[in-house]
Amino acid sequence: MSASSTRPSYAAVLRMPHATRTFTAALVGRLSYGMVSLAVLLAVSRATGSYAAAGAVMALFGAASVFLSPLRAALVDRHGPRRALLPMAALYAGLLGTLAAATWRPGAPAAVLGAVAVAAGACTPPLGPTMRAVWGELVTDRRLLQRAYSLDGVAEELLFVSGPLLVGVLVGFAPPAAGVAVSALLVGIGTLAFVTSPVVKNVAVRASRARARTRIGRGRVQPVVVAAGVGLSLGAVDLLVLAFAEQRGHGDDTVAWIFAALSAGSAVGGLLYGAVEWRAGARVRLPALTAGLGLSLAAAGLAPGFATLTGAVVCAGFFVAPALTTAYLVADESAAPGARVQAGAWVNTAVNAGISTGAAAGGLLVGRLPVGAGFALAGGAALLAAAAVGLGTCYPRARPQKQEQEQKLEREQEAGSAEQARERR
Repeated sequence: MSASSTRPSYAAVLRMPHATRTFTAALVGRLSYGMVSLAVLLAVSRATGSYAAAGAVMALFGAASVFLSPLRAALVDRHGPRRALLPMAALYAGLLGTLAAATWRPGAPAAVLGAVAVAAGACTPPLGPTMRAVWGELVTDRRLLQRAYSLDGVAEELLFVSGPLLVGVLVGFAPPAAGVAVSALLVGIGTLAFVTSPVVKNVAVRASRARARTRIGRGRVQPVVVAAGVGLSLGAVDLLVLAFAEQRGHGDDTVAWIFAALSAGSAVGGLLYGAVEWRAGARVRLPALTAGLGLSLAAAGLAPGFATLTGAVVCAGFFVAPALTTAYLVADESAAPGARVQAGAWVNTAVNAGISTGAAAGGLLVGRLPVGAGFALAGGAALLAAAAVGLGTCYPRARPQKQEQEQKLEREQEAGSAEQARERR
């Protein structure tokens, strides 16, 4: 793909050839991920009559989806999106359909539901990392790529806000299993439309010649550390907000407003961040943004009331999407041409694993420590990640020139292989 000569803007991103069609298709498929968690939780709890069983099934589903993500991304890098994503999406949608049928009426055994959920989670197609790899192929102007990643991150944030709302609408007139069935339909339709886009063909040609790499490359450590730190902080914040509201006699509607404020702050921050032409490099911005998140969360622990907590949470949200966008940019810069999907998948995995760990840690700490101390610890996780990444930026490893030369040579070799493949075709 050629670099864009237009002024870097969000409109310029969507004016790239086939960009709007491809991005829309990916978002349709990814909307399934915004809906499926709540839909499965409600469907299993209704079918088994047990919240414990529902929680266990969701934990198994989430673990299989998150921790096998780099392996699935490696398959996409090795075989290309068309050959890898379609079988994954077909299996994922079929297994979700099976889960929907099993939970449509009460009485399904929890063990059977857990087995189907694990199988479905293991097949989750990595649409987010693949879409970011497509952005990397489609947009060669690094300033425009920053806007593309910011737009992608903000859209994903909105999907995970609107997904549960759609499930809430569905369960108003249909069983919760209908939400699982709709999730299956969305991922099938979205993936099919995505892989048939002309843009995706170019990714497939390059990826098909790449060697599979499932390890974390040297240049990916920094974005993975930041993503894990951000996830830890955010995972703990949800329970801390609940504890704050309960201590001060606020209802669930108050908690919902604070969660919405965090998402709104993240969306606005992501859009503003993507619109700025930064002079500092992405590796310099990465620890600064993460530190901003940590400081904002620590300050939230000092909030005396609902209004000030909401303001602090909005400030924290301003740093979430920018920090993750920068992590994806750094991971993409560090990846060989045929390993971009894996690079994004490692960041994704780190965020989700961090959120799960943070939620578990928050559950242990809430009730044992003051809420203010909990917010301080949540902010401290992001600050520790920022410090680790900042030290790595200031004091790089030994023999950095040799490492850069090796990475450059590897990229040139794989780019040459892709060019030869195109010429043969």
